[in-house]
Amino acid sequence: MAEDEQKPRILISRCLLGEPVRYDGDSRPLNDPRLRRWQKEGRLIPVCPEHDGGLPTPRPPAEIIGGEGEDVLDRRARVINEKGADVTAAFLKGAHTALKAAQAAGCRFALLKARSPSCGCCGIYDGTFTGTLKQGRGVTAALLTRHGITVFDETNLNALQEALAREENGTDAEEGNKR
Repeated sequence: MAEDEQKPRILISRCLLGEPVRYDGDSRPLNDPRLRRWQKEGRLIPVCPEHDGGLPTPRPPAEIIGGEGEDVLDRRARVINEKGADVTAAFLKGAHTALKAAQAAGCRFALLKARSPSCGCCGIYDGTFTGTLKQGRGVTAALLTRHGITVFDETNLNALQEALAREENGTDAEEGNKR
């Protein structure tokens, strides 16, 4: 097996790589040498769940109403855009597309865009379209987590780097135990 195939792969939000796929047609490229190194090593698997789910770019902002990503997966909450359209189906399709890409590449980690109704892993907007944050995960982050993929956002690159190092050294990513 080639050396780059042995290194853990990382599912990553395309907007963090500079692709203009965000709802507003913009990107949020990370200027970090670790990201450039991982990209050069072929470790990054880029996705945009909202775009891959069939939503256009640009698109109206959307938020989860009535819960968080886990609730959307369990059909207890919906994703609604600011114009009132229900975009839940596109968010679910995009989440499942991202999961398939992660599984096909053998990803154990994901680096996703903070606060996104798809990708947020530590907090999302509260569904009021007022810019208020609440605890919770986006739809894709919740689905990946359910399937054992550890999700990080761009604010915790150091934690991702540490998890990758543990994985490469043969220790459990969450426990720190030798395998």
